[in-house]
Amino acid sequence: MFAIVAVPAFAHDPAGPTQAAAAGAHAQANPHAATQSDHGHAAPTTHAATAIDSSTLASQDLSRYLFDAARAGDVDVIKSLLARGVQVDARDERGSTALILAAYYGKNDAVRTLLEAGASPNLGDSARGNTALMGALFKGEIESARRLLADPRTDVNARNAAGQTAAMFAALFGRADLVEALAARQADFALTDASGATAEALARTQGNAALADRLAVLSRGRGG
Repeated sequence: MFAIVAVPAFAHDPAGPTQAAAAGAHAQANPHAATQSDHGHAAPTTHAATAIDSSTLASQDLSRYLFDAARAGDVDVIKSLLARGVQVDARDERGSTALILAAYYGKNDAVRTLLEAGASPNLGDSARGNTALMGALFKGEIESARRLLADPRTDVNARNAAGQTAAMFAALFGRADLVEALAARQADFALTDASGATAEALARTQGNAALADRLAVLSRGRGG
């Protein structure tokens, strides 16, 4: 039985957006779209909907729909909201950005869209400081992690509140297929977390000897 040492936690709601929230996101991002009556027929856009589309509505009122769209991977809504002035790095009530949510839920196209729109890959959530890359590694969303690693702005040695790096997440959760990608981005495998553990040590606590041995080589700078 293997011990889990300082396993990171995430505060995201695993349920994701409700259908109503998703519908609201479409309505807010596309205010000229017709609404549906109780009988399923298209109803004309109301004056109230037109008012929502006016410049009197502050962009922060639409931010919540950006988070729903990120969870759902709805690229069209994301683009519409950003075009209307919603800040790409806005934070939800738990301190997560849309990019953190998209990576956590494995919405690869949303990750790409947000990065192209200028979202910072290095912001951590307010609760624990976990970045989008850490979230992707935690969940095993390999393609999202690769997209983040392909962005030259991504700091692979960024730390969360516990002093953990992306390499440590890879070690804890057995993401051996991403260790070489981290090495290619000059990840420092010799760093220690707040408890003094290296990525190698964390892999050994999980009983992953093969990964730990590889991390030991990388931490000594002998990546070949």
